[in-house]
Amino acid sequence: MPISRAELPAEDAAALIDQLCERWSDAKAIDRASDPVRIDFASGSCYLQAQPDKLLVVVEAVDDEAHNQLEGEVDNTLDALKGVELDIVWEA
Repeated sequence: MPISRAELPAEDAAALIDQLCERWSDAKAIDRASDPVRIDFASGSCYLQAQPDKLLVVVEAVDDEAHNQLEGEVDNTLDALKGVELDIVWEA
């Protein structure tokens, strides 16, 4: 299973997690009781953890194609929430 992670500067990472969960709540299974928060997609999962001054995002998928698609969905959603295009660098 391909896994990648990114750390994004964020003044209020918890608020970003809230917004992401709200955005995906109707189409995804979300476990907000866990730390990190887990969001299940059809072909993988996204883990979100608020840390001081940053948001840690981990993407895990069943194969490379699904992994790339899931990274893209997370990128696009974060860009839309922040209102600016982020330069997200995923690390394997």
